[in-house]
Amino acid sequence: MERPFPTVAVVGLGTMGAGVAVAVARSGRRVIGIEADEEQAARALARIQEATAYAVTRERLTPEERTALLDLISVGHALEAAADADLVVEEVPEQLELKRELFAELDRICPPETVLATGTTALSVTRIAAATARPERVLGLHFFNPVHTMKLVEVVRTVLTSPQVAEDAAGFARDLGKEPVAAGDRAGFVVNGLLFAYLNQAAAMYESKYATREDIDAAMRLGCGLPMGPLALLDLIGVDTARTVLEAMYEQSRDRLHAPAPILGQLVSAGLLGRKSGRGFYTYAAPGSSRPVDAADGPALPKVPGRTVRTVGVCGSGTMATGIAEVFAKAGRPVLLAARSQEKADKAKAQLARSLERSVTRGRLSAEQRDAALALVTPVGQYGELAEVDLVVEAVAEDLAVKRELFATLDEIVKPGAVLATTTSSLPVISCASATSRPQDVIGMHFFNPAPAMKLVEVVSTVLTAPDVTATVLELCAEVRKHPVECGDRAGFIVNALLFPYLNDAVRMLQEHYATVDDIDTAMKLGCGYPMGPFELLDVVGLDVSLTIEQVLHQEFREPGLAAAPLLEHLVAAGCLGRKTGRGFRDHARR
Repeated sequence: MERPFPTVAVVGLGTMGAGVAVAVARSGRRVIGIEADEEQAARALARIQEATAYAVTRERLTPEERTALLDLISVGHALEAAADADLVVEEVPEQLELKRELFAELDRICPPETVLATGTTALSVTRIAAATARPERVLGLHFFNPVHTMKLVEVVRTVLTSPQVAEDAAGFARDLGKEPVAAGDRAGFVVNGLLFAYLNQAAAMYESKYATREDIDAAMRLGCGLPMGPLALLDLIGVDTARTVLEAMYEQSRDRLHAPAPILGQLVSAGLLGRKSGRGFYTYAAPGSSRPVDAADGPALPKVPGRTVRTVGVCGSGTMATGIAEVFAKAGRPVLLAARSQEKADKAKAQLARSLERSVTRGRLSAEQRDAALALVTPVGQYGELAEVDLVVEAVAEDLAVKRELFATLDEIVKPGAVLATTTSSLPVISCASATSRPQDVIGMHFFNPAPAMKLVEVVSTVLTAPDVTATVLELCAEVRKHPVECGDRAGFIVNALLFPYLNDAVRMLQEHYATVDDIDTAMKLGCGYPMGPFELLDVVGLDVSLTIEQVLHQEFREPGLAAAPLLEHLVAAGCLGRKTGRGFRDHARR
């Protein structure tokens, strides 16, 4: 069977266009590169020659392969050369009228059977196709930068795109060694549609002074395993580019979560566009540099001295409680592991012992370190044993009534001056604090699961938390080798407030039959480098847990766009909660 599109024209040979041209030539196809004028064509050819020479030095190409590849590429400035192509890929600047004018001209020049593809990241493919007399042969081919390493290609079809054209385009992408995902024509397609709403909320979070840029970025890297924090990523993408994509998304959706955060417009007006201008959310060593020169190396040291913490009490007998106890014990702190009965406390310590043993087996801990840590943990079956500890960390069920009752009990038992911390991931810390007569001593200390492995701790101060209590927890986190990030007491804190709206958007995308579960997951893993796709993550977290957090966020912020997707509600009502029940967005029972 003949491969689709043996001759391909690429119009616009900037960074992206040049990358596409090289990728197409590497597949053995003839490439016709077209630039606006003779001078730009010469610069484009030099750019391609330089990129392929670099690929030889990195041993991605042999000298012979480079020579053969360059022989397949011709570069000129006459648009009429596109008449010889079976497929034309447009990679000109992201301006709708410019693209429409180009497609109208290509429609006039190219034979009727030629397929015309736009590389737009956010503009309407339908409106671009409408400038031609062949909308059935127009689609989007959204490559990702850098083309030579990014495997993903979004194949964007309009309501008029021929199914055969879309199928040929997907086959073409696979022949380039790429992974095509099918997407419909809406602003942002799959990846940018999910990514930029999340980036926008991070920018708004920073603008509101809720958390520092370093803490927001560290929270998402360490709490979610993302390759970059959102503000650093905005600088890499370009603040102006992000604002353009968000404007296009908002124009289509009218969702206020897509309306560009005002700070994006302010930065663009000031010419602070990110790495390419040398300054955006961060300041860089030079324009184009990746090295920030004003970023903190780690969490800022507290200005107020903290309280002394010699002994720690942990309330609870589940995975989180035992994990937190393990963290403190491995750092040399005596721990009282308190549960509602001695039997539960003993079982919790046995679970902790198994965790330590696994660390020994994997070479992360010596037998002596295991024994020393285990000896520091004392299981107790009543909370009265916690009277003399310096810090109590509550890790009981995520139920506000249960937590308030426990804090009221701790208030009567624990000595004055002790710090009382809750590990809640979504409930208001102030509600726990108000159950005591010492709200100034209460703080949020949100560990992530599994606590021994995850470095992040969100340190959540309420309006009543004393400064030395915050300082105590920040110092303690550093001592137990955790990375603390500071934030205020509002729903979701940093990580969940940014993560779960993104997951909810993915569910809406599926609910609207815009793309499949597999295509959305593949797109986010390949397009953004995420460790898991949104539906994989939802099934791991639990759909019921996710729904509860969505409802808490919606209740707090009253944003229509934060309302839980009906599909998520329906799956929870049906008992499809993810891996723990064997079925969620995927059927795990059959795997």
